[in-house]
Amino acid sequence: TVSDDIGALASKITYVAGHKVTTDPLAVPFSMGRNLLCIHSKKHIDADPDTKPAKSRQNMAAMSSMLGGLKEGGMAIWVAPSGGRDRRDVATGKIPIAPFDQKTVDMFRLMGNKSKVPTHFYPMSMVSYDLCPPPDFVEAGVGEQRNVRFTPIGICVGDEVPNVGGAEKRHLFTEKAEEECIDGYVQLLKGLDMERYIP
Repeated sequence: TVSDDIGALASKITYVAGHKVTTDPLAVPFSMGRNLLCIHSKKHIDADPDTKPAKSRQNMAAMSSMLGGLKEGGMAIWVAPSGGRDRRDVATGKIPIAPFDQKTVDMFRLMGNKSKVPTHFYPMSMVSYDLCPPPDFVEAGVGEQRNVRFTPIGICVGDEVPNVGGAEKRHLFTEKAEEECIDGYVQLLKGLDMERYIP
């Protein structure tokens, strides 16, 4: 059972995601009614030169909206700095967390600093691979084969990662956040009797 307070907080979270959450037939129902900011990855922007200007404008609008929310304060943002689709290692069957993207982390820290409002960063780990496993390899299009299963899932929110370190040491923040996320992930796997997935 979810308390009213937690439900109210969940309804106010802004989710940052790629364009597939609004175009993929499986993802669309889960995206409806959510506060979404869609940002096209550089790979997808450059894939089609004809749509590149429109995608770039959409990205700028999303960033502007996010900065506005951060300036107001009280904005909760959920972002996966690795893209959010951890894929299994087909050779071992293990499911490692995809490496954090330094540029993505830098962008969110920059937005927080530009807002001039205190911004807090918390590592959040989630175990949900078995619920709806992604394909083993990246596919550019939508409509990929997916299977939904009944399985336990888990979420772990760690302690705040201090937003410190200048340009030369920014990698230390990313490394600390990723390390904390991995620690939470391993704890969840152990708690859910899924040790077989620990990398």
